Amino acid sequence: MRLLRKFLPITAILILIVLFNTQSNSINLVLGTGNVAIGGGGYVTGIYLHPKQRDLVYIKTDVGGFYRWNSTNQSWIPLTDHFPVEQVNYYGGEAIALDPQNPNTVYIAVGKYASDWWHHKGTIFKSTNQGNTWQKLNLDLKMGGNEPQRWTGERLAINPFDSQLLLFGSRKNGLWISSNSGKTWSQVKSFPGKLKDNLGITVITFNSSVRNQVYAVAYDDGIYQSNDLGITWQKLPNSPAQVNRLAVRGNTLYVTHSSGVSKYSNGKWSNITPANNQTAFNALTINPSNSNEIIVGTLTEKALQIYHSYNKGATWKLQNRKTISSVPWWSDYMLSNPSVAAIEFDAHVKNRVWMTDWYGIWRTDNINTNQVVWNNYQKGHEEVVTFGLVSPPVGAPLISALSDVEGFYHEQLDVYPSRMLGSQDKRHNLFQDTYSIAYCETNPKRMVRVGGNRFNNTYGGATSDDGGKTWRQFASFPEKIMPTRVAMSATDPNLFIVTVSNGQPLRTTNNGATWQKVSGLPDGFNAPWNWSQPLAADKVSGNTFYYYSNSKLYRSDNGGASFDIVSTSIPHADWHSLKTVPLIKGELWLSLDNQGLYHSTDSGKTFSPIKSVKGAHLFSIGKAQNNSKTPTLYLYGKIDKLGNGIFRSVDQGKTWKRIGDSKKPIGNDPNFMEASRQKFGLVFIGTNGRGIYYVN
Repeated sequence: MRLLRKFLPITAILILIVLFNTQSNSINLVLGTGNVAIGGGGYVTGIYLHPKQRDLVYIKTDVGGFYRWNSTNQSWIPLTDHFPVEQVNYYGGEAIALDPQNPNTVYIAVGKYASDWWHHKGTIFKSTNQGNTWQKLNLDLKMGGNEPQRWTGERLAINPFDSQLLLFGSRKNGLWISSNSGKTWSQVKSFPGKLKDNLGITVITFNSSVRNQVYAVAYDDGIYQSNDLGITWQKLPNSPAQVNRLAVRGNTLYVTHSSGVSKYSNGKWSNITPANNQTAFNALTINPSNSNEIIVGTLTEKALQIYHSYNKGATWKLQNRKTISSVPWWSDYMLSNPSVAAIEFDAHVKNRVWMTDWYGIWRTDNINTNQVVWNNYQKGHEEVVTFGLVSPPVGAPLISALSDVEGFYHEQLDVYPSRMLGSQDKRHNLFQDTYSIAYCETNPKRMVRVGGNRFNNTYGGATSDDGGKTWRQFASFPEKIMPTRVAMSATDPNLFIVTVSNGQPLRTTNNGATWQKVSGLPDGFNAPWNWSQPLAADKVSGNTFYYYSNSKLYRSDNGGASFDIVSTSIPHADWHSLKTVPLIKGELWLSLDNQGLYHSTDSGKTFSPIKSVKGAHLFSIGKAQNNSKTPTLYLYGKIDKLGNGIFRSVDQGKTWKRIGDSKKPIGNDPNFMEASRQKFGLVFIGTNGRGIYYVN
């Protein structure tokens, strides 16, 4: 399991779907406002409860934005889905701060990456209506919601005695202060801490019991204290260096860090690590109603340990816990609460405590039982990353290829899947990732997918005879070779082509039993964080395959054994998608991002641009409307005189109709588009970090 999900600027996984009417799928929705039910799947890096208003709860995610709890229907409301793709950086959650005096006011710090390769700056937004709308503030800095130490915090803090004063600890630019509710900011150049690049100041905590007192953490250096609201600072002698979280009550400071738990009181440090467990601790919370009661949690990818103290850490009880998931496919590993980021007491409900981890949100309503029962609350929180999607002409309306959770057979779009694609139980699944899925046009229940496990560099694939319900792993596959895309012959399901990362494509004629190298094609792109779709099989001719690269169209007429260049007059685009048309031999469509959309009817020899399309980021081909044989085109891009958006054409691109909601632009790096072969109007869009949407 990864501790840093990487991706390129065009990457984000949110999937958009026009409603498929199977069984309970009968609600009319607007494009971009409803999610296909998967259930979490992404890192929730913090949870925040307002001290004065019951059930006012927010969560922060690494690449999926921010949410607010809806206690009425027990679901999470996304608060940052209004950002368009041009502002994709704002889907990264760096920090959040709630005004303790005003339940309506909340601030968020946004930005996915602070690394040099990422050219976008983050910023801070303010809301005065609990996140329904946002105002951008005048502070633009590199921020890293998906960078290391994103599970620590919090970097943004509000003075509990004066809500106009805010402090923000940046990753690269030191400490910043605002004395007018964020209208203006100035750098605190007097902060003396040694700041580690890309981490900087990771925690700021005000003492709500002592006016003017505030603490800040320079990660890998130590803890600093100010008694004049951040004007001057002194390092606490002998403080832990790699601090994760702080909590302060009265004259006592509690600290979780890389080697345990410590307490600072009356100028002295005490090691209060539970059971002398010298491991990394992260989650930390003090009961607002009882300052003697503390909970801490280890920072681990497995075997989480939660400790509970009723005497300020003098003694601890290891929690005996049970997890109950509302999401049936969550594995035993996921139920073990890996990489817990935050644990927080609920000030308004006795014994209630919230927790977040690598995959979602948990809550117990009785922290003081002998066996603490944690239930997860995932409705509305959708954060998986898509690699590919297929909507076959028969069977399930959608089968997804995903990062980290393999993918799913989506029999119903509003019901959580029962298991991951390759799992027969909650202990085992075939792959960490699925990178691509394909099916045989004349026998669509025969499918193939490729994937693997990044954590141990093992890769391969699997085939299915029942439309994706069950899978059998390839009999063989070259070791340490990462497959990227797969295309299956239209007439022979035992024949398929697989492209690989930084190498020559492979071919099998016996369902993956043996493999041969394909000749005539360039080496594949560096994977896995690339969403281009260069490979396609002809939908009629079983021996014909196509491949696009660097302004060239390659074609094979011998079952993929070798490819020849058939066109060199196509524009170049690093971001591209090549697709073929059902029932018509030799008809291709090629999207080339800012270069537009191109069409070929002669097996790729010539391509004609669709003149009205000024940008084609994603596209797909779906079922024709009633009384028509012309497949429907869907486009995420730009149309002349209509601007940017998501569009549909029923006349091969001559005219376009805007679909969707401009206030919900699906902006979190859309990376894959797939339209239904079964139902007119059903279309899917995958993104990086915002789950699956469906609409009617």
